Amino acid sequence: MLEIRFHGRGGQGAVKASDVLAIAAFEEGKEVQAFPFFGVERRGAPVTAFTRISDTEIRIHSYIYEPDILVILDPSLIGAVPLTDGLKPSGKIIINTSRKPEEFSFPEAENPQVFTADCSAIAVKYRLGSKESPIVNTAILGAVAKATGIVSIDSICKAIENKIPIKKEENAQAARETYEHVLS
Repeated sequence: MLEIRFHGRGGQGAVKASDVLAIAAFEEGKEVQAFPFFGVERRGAPVTAFTRISDTEIRIHSYIYEPDILVILDPSLIGAVPLTDGLKPSGKIIINTSRKPEEFSFPEAENPQVFTADCSAIAVKYRLGSKESPIVNTAILGAVAKATGIVSIDSICKAIENKIPIKKEENAQAARETYEHVLS
């Protein structure tokens, strides 16, 4: 079983990204769970969402305390929130940023694999949100597909078509473009 924890801010789409990833994996025949954790429910507040993906029935019904993969939609959370708590050794960290992976250090994590993609710029390019507040959820799913291989980019795009209510084509294009521009 793979456990994925999403970290973002209210309005960026972390919860929707978690759901879309689960739908994509379900379409590929996997067992899935996706659920959010909200603290202060307001735009800009830290938000955490969780996704489990397994080949067998999932019997766990708790938050994810030891993720295999961290997905960080807002890099300003790094250092402000204990993002890497419980990350499994050699876990993957996928960050929405224009910076290169080697520019990040996570001394509290054991040998993490860091991947980056400028999801914000891609979201702005496709007019997903605004320049000041891009909605990066679908773009970062392209990075998740590329960095992990847990689902195909085609399944991500199909799930976007089924779950995202507006700008379906733009969201799918953002995911595909991000998939092609992930740095490791």
